[in-house]
Amino acid sequence: MKLLWCDLHANIHSEQLKDIEKWYEFGKEMTDFWPIAYYPFYMRKDETGLGVEDIHSEEKRNSDWEKIREFVKNTSTDDYLLFMGYEWQGAGKDGDHNVFYKNLDQMLHAPMRYQELTELLPAGEAIAVPHHLAYASGHRGKNWATHNEKYSPFAEIFSSHGSSESDTTDIHMGRHVHMGPRTSGNDVMSGLKQGKICGIIASGDNHVVPAMFGHGLMACYAEEYTRDGIFEAFLNRRVYGVTGAKTKLYYTLNDQLLGSVIEPSVDNKYTAFVDVECGNAIDRIEFIRNGVAEHTYVHNGTWENEKLEGTIKFKFRTDFGWGPDLRIYPDITKKEWQGEVITEGKILSVEKLWTNPGQKVIEQTDKNYKFELLTKKTTQTGKWMGASGIQTEGFIFEVETDINSKMTFIVNGKTFVYTVAEILEGSKLNGFVEEAVELAKERFGFSEYYRTDPFWHNAYKFKINQGFPEIAYKKQISYTFDGLKTDNKDFFMVKIHQKNGEVAWSSPVWVRTK
Repeated sequence: MKLLWCDLHANIHSEQLKDIEKWYEFGKEMTDFWPIAYYPFYMRKDETGLGVEDIHSEEKRNSDWEKIREFVKNTSTDDYLLFMGYEWQGAGKDGDHNVFYKNLDQMLHAPMRYQELTELLPAGEAIAVPHHLAYASGHRGKNWATHNEKYSPFAEIFSSHGSSESDTTDIHMGRHVHMGPRTSGNDVMSGLKQGKICGIIASGDNHVVPAMFGHGLMACYAEEYTRDGIFEAFLNRRVYGVTGAKTKLYYTLNDQLLGSVIEPSVDNKYTAFVDVECGNAIDRIEFIRNGVAEHTYVHNGTWENEKLEGTIKFKFRTDFGWGPDLRIYPDITKKEWQGEVITEGKILSVEKLWTNPGQKVIEQTDKNYKFELLTKKTTQTGKWMGASGIQTEGFIFEVETDINSKMTFIVNGKTFVYTVAEILEGSKLNGFVEEAVELAKERFGFSEYYRTDPFWHNAYKFKINQGFPEIAYKKQISYTFDGLKTDNKDFFMVKIHQKNGEVAWSSPVWVRTK
């Protein structure tokens, strides 16, 4: 099986099609394939002056669709596959869905109801993925009563909107005041408890670029890297979702991979097996049956007192950004960075935590990693789908080296050196305060103040987050569930919590009597 990553909800608007090449280049850096999700809607004012969202005319959306088809045909390769898709909303009574096609010869359909949509889609060659499910019923929240497992094999549990797992999770769903708040009944767990066979993913829905870090990603297990192979993984629900970094999650129940539907076992016992590798320290692993965490393994506290000596593997994250407050320096909106990370050991892997185009890897060897970054204060100032005003760029490094060896960081001409042991002890925050002092002197004529606010608050910063040894971020564990508890509706899944708040959800495995 190949573990492949993508953002299955990268909405590109009509006016953004001019930038599709830029979106493609960014997506190629961040993912293994890109399913384009054309957004055929726009904001207009009606005759009363009320601002409303409406769908483009059939002529315009079909014209845009043909532009996407041409781009995909000319750009997709056997090494980086592109798929065609679009967002469907209809009358809002069945919930929003993203439609994706396996092949490149299909049309964009815009009926009012979900059932009408599925009747237009080719079975086995198209999927319709529900997203932000937990919004109100009849008002763009999911309608499980009309759900069709044949066309919607999985649902989006997390995106930039927040979490649709249920209405009681600690990941809120309050970003969009015009659509919120979330409620019970339409969420993912409600559908699963009803007996629906529906896998779980996460994806962006940020309308900026595909795979913008922190807005959700999906992974799938495919037999082969082809259109057929990826769609076979989709249709069989071999998928899972993460909120942040690319957690590697392998989950089985009685040796059957996530997304499977299995028959009751002879001994009526069901062993869940988890093999997980995170980008941060694991906090806990929940073994969930029918929406309830029947068993919770707590990893936090099991490794911290272990004595580390000699050569170790560890991970740490770096973040670059912050800088002058736009209210004080409205003309300073971006920053160019040149950096290099050097180890006396070996760099095993680097994961990109990027939120905007403009990032480059200059050189990567076992010993060093050179890069150029472009940080911005925000990606969409003033736009209705705008992201947070704080945007950082960064990486997760995995390194194998002696615990007493040194890590060297060269950032914009300054050198910072820490031992591995120091990075494992805690985070290291470095501010370019001298630049902020010079800026204040240039713009406002002063370079001293009774406290550091005018300088520290407007300084660019880079942070080396606390590192964690391999025993903190990797774990294999199993748990056996005893018996079944419902009338042919049992489902079993896992949820991985990291210490930094990131989460991964597996698709369930269902036990069904045929």
